[in-house]
Amino acid sequence: MLWELAGGPLRFGELKRRVKGVSEKMLIQQLRELERHQLITRTVFQEVPPRVDYALTEWGVRLNEALAPVADWGEAYARATGRYPA
Repeated sequence: MLWELAGGPLRFGELKRRVKGVSEKMLIQQLRELERHQLITRTVFQEVPPRVDYALTEWGVRLNEALAPVADWGEAYARATGRYPA
């Protein structure tokens, strides 16, 4: 979820489509936890229909930056061992 939000704010439905294999219940739980830890913000817009956007906080951006080398290592390892998803 943090990687997906790196490109800017997303609505719940957009996040659900981008994060493959996650149930709606688990996505909601994870978003709440990330918000509680101040890694993302949840902005409710008073529109019809209601709109809610999720975005990274400065701490979320910094966490993504810290995790980038781990992601790079994982991709390199997966390619080297033939485990890279198609």
